[in-house]
Amino acid sequence: MKAKHQRLTLGIVAIVAIIGAALLAMSALKDQAAYFYSPTDAKKAGVPAGQAIRLGGMVANGSIAHEPDGVTIRFVVHDNAESVPVRFKGIVPDLFKENSGVVAEGRFDANGTFVADNILAKHDERYMPPQLEGEMHKTGKVE
Repeated sequence: MKAKHQRLTLGIVAIVAIIGAALLAMSALKDQAAYFYSPTDAKKAGVPAGQAIRLGGMVANGSIAHEPDGVTIRFVVHDNAESVPVRFKGIVPDLFKENSGVVAEGRFDANGTFVADNILAKHDERYMPPQLEGEMHKTGKVE
């Protein structure tokens, strides 16, 4: 076999190997991908129970309720059009509160309640430590 043909064969084998590796990676990640849905998107798409997704929106005012076991909380996530009840068992982030943004990772159960495995609290881009915020309101500027 000529050197020219060996290089061509080696190049074709390398391309096939790269394509094969990419297909294997995509196949492995297909089940791990969690898509982001707002409550409106989740209801429109008809997300099946048990499918891993991320649900994002705002925590409804007055909706946070702690269960008697001390670690389970229930709250409602809304996007001004639709709302979804959420149940989470665990410790929530410090930034988690009513009227703030939240992203919950988990699955819908058969009753339409979103059962979260993980809670990610979103903060405002204009975050300022409370000490500075108080000073700014007194003086009108940060020094």
